[in-house]
Amino acid sequence: METTTATTALRQRLGGFLRAYRELLSPGDVGLPHTPRRRAKGLRREEVAALSGVSVAWYTWIEQGRVDTSRQVLDSVARALRLDEAAHRHALALAGFAPAAEGRTTSYDPNLRAVLDCWPDSPALLLGPALDILAWNRAYAAVWPDPDDLPEDRRNLLLLLVGDAPHQRVLPDWEPVAMDLHRHFRTRADRRPEAEDLGRLAGRLDSVRPDLADWWTCRSVGDFAPRTVELTPGGEGTPRAYGMTLLLAPRPQDAAVLVQTPQTSGTQPADGSTVA
Repeated sequence: METTTATTALRQRLGGFLRAYRELLSPGDVGLPHTPRRRAKGLRREEVAALSGVSVAWYTWIEQGRVDTSRQVLDSVARALRLDEAAHRHALALAGFAPAAEGRTTSYDPNLRAVLDCWPDSPALLLGPALDILAWNRAYAAVWPDPDDLPEDRRNLLLLLVGDAPHQRVLPDWEPVAMDLHRHFRTRADRRPEAEDLGRLAGRLDSVRPDLADWWTCRSVGDFAPRTVELTPGGEGTPRAYGMTLLLAPRPQDAAVLVQTPQTSGTQPADGSTVA
């Protein structure tokens, strides 16, 4: 039976993650009868334990972050909690069943900058693990506010989307994009609790937009979904459709390229966002 040893921080994050999903389920969701005297929301721990084929004590210890567990047990728990593929992968990573992430580095492959410059008509960004803007092309600065005009500590795509009016004028329907970027960020942040840049962004998000506390405490995870968005270059004039895609890059760890490709007339928008 495959087992692993996770850090205390990861075990606690796994416990919180499983508890959040348990509280989202009702007995009817998993084929159990509803009983009238239910005070706590969601499933009870003993119900998840029974559905997973483990003891109540062992499942309780998993949620409390007190024990390491096997992949087989975690697979059974994932099925009991109806985790989708992204959430299941995330739970496995928090339990230690994933390659260890490299330490943070601010450098990036110079070839990636050359890739950005190969798209003269498609705004493109190179994003670091915490969604910091590391590089951009001329097409990006022609549509969005030029990162050169911003202090380095403000060059973070998620912070700008949720807290900067000029960026929101370029993308009026910014919420689905920002929410999906946050899920993408959380997927990586939960796996690297020791990473200072990831933890720092989490704190800044709560400080900049405390009214979005439900977003910042949400346990939903997943990769960014491609979509078609309406961008208004410079925040003025007629909106134009762009296909927005996030491409993963090998360096730095968990970096990505966000490219926005102009769509030809007649292209139907496709919303790739998911509900948190």
